[in-house]
Amino acid sequence: MSEPITIPLLNPNEPEANLAALHVREGQQVSQGEPIATLETTKSAVDLLAEEGGYIIGLRFEQGQTVRAGEILCYLAEQPDWSPPAPEIRAQDDQKIPTGGKPPPGLRITQPALALAQQLGIDLTSLPTAQLVTEAAIRSAAESQNKSQIASRLAMTSGFFDQVEAFDPQAIVVYGGGGHGKTVIEFLRSLQTYRIVGVLDDGLNAGERILGLPVLGGGQMLPELYSQGIRLAVNAVGGIGHISTRIKIFDRLIKAGFACPALAHPSAFIEPSTTISAGVQVFAHGYLGSESRIGFGCIINTGAIVSHDCLLGEYVNVSPGAILAGEVQIGNEALIGMGTTINLRVRVGARARIGNGATIKEDVPENGIVRAGSIWP
Repeated sequence: MSEPITIPLLNPNEPEANLAALHVREGQQVSQGEPIATLETTKSAVDLLAEEGGYIIGLRFEQGQTVRAGEILCYLAEQPDWSPPAPEIRAQDDQKIPTGGKPPPGLRITQPALALAQQLGIDLTSLPTAQLVTEAAIRSAAESQNKSQIASRLAMTSGFFDQVEAFDPQAIVVYGGGGHGKTVIEFLRSLQTYRIVGVLDDGLNAGERILGLPVLGGGQMLPELYSQGIRLAVNAVGGIGHISTRIKIFDRLIKAGFACPALAHPSAFIEPSTTISAGVQVFAHGYLGSESRIGFGCIINTGAIVSHDCLLGEYVNVSPGAILAGEVQIGNEALIGMGTTINLRVRVGARARIGNGATIKEDVPENGIVRAGSIWP
């Protein structure tokens, strides 16, 4: 089992960031909360933290490179011998490339370096095993080979590689055409960063239109969209009352090879020290306070306030107008109703449901239910 670690959207107007620091190496074991990388934009610098313990596998970028929101930095695996998905590279018969796209035993190589080595026909068994092999090392090795041979191999493979690697970094598909989906569409349009190719919805007919966008079909269309070079998707299924439905959509997207970038409305305010995971949606006038950590797939809805040092697990839904005081902790899959107020340092357990307008003064247990308008306890 493994989880992809994706690049979050730090600034709605800057889909790209600089990988300022890489705090881990291939195969390194990390603990929950341990920094993996530091990302920088023109306005902020944010540490990307491990959401759980595991092993760093399949590093795809090097320190100093430019990365884009939604791209996979690496994987967090339960076992050190887990292998990441191999790049779909077609080798020529005369290339000395191990079958299956995997490096030989003992070779530590980044994914970009591996792809470049395969493209240039580098004999992977000739590379050093005492250090991590980077793209720079591959280019150095390539220079020592006959230039005419390299040019010939590139001529034979360039068209294929262009086809394999070609994708539109701005194209995105919206999965869900209900009320939440309509809000997401307007949200995306306000960013002026992405090009929405259409809507997927398992309950609507292909050809229908939502806010001018075509319904392309249901989840069965994902492989076709992937083959067209689309790699980004947004889960627009709110999952109110049925959070399992929202989780299944995320699982379906990830298994199909799509990344779910973190999204923040232009009117939202996010402190630079806040950590936001992939799949998070921060809607209009939402606020995220200093050193808060927002888990995968959370929704911070319109006008919601998450104060300093809050910790939200995965798939938490903070409804419009809710207010979380400082150091509040919310467990996975919890629902915080509209206009709810949660006091300082209170903990809300996993899968708890807090009704609209409630006031929470003490901890709420897992699967707890607080009625709308009530004071807890």
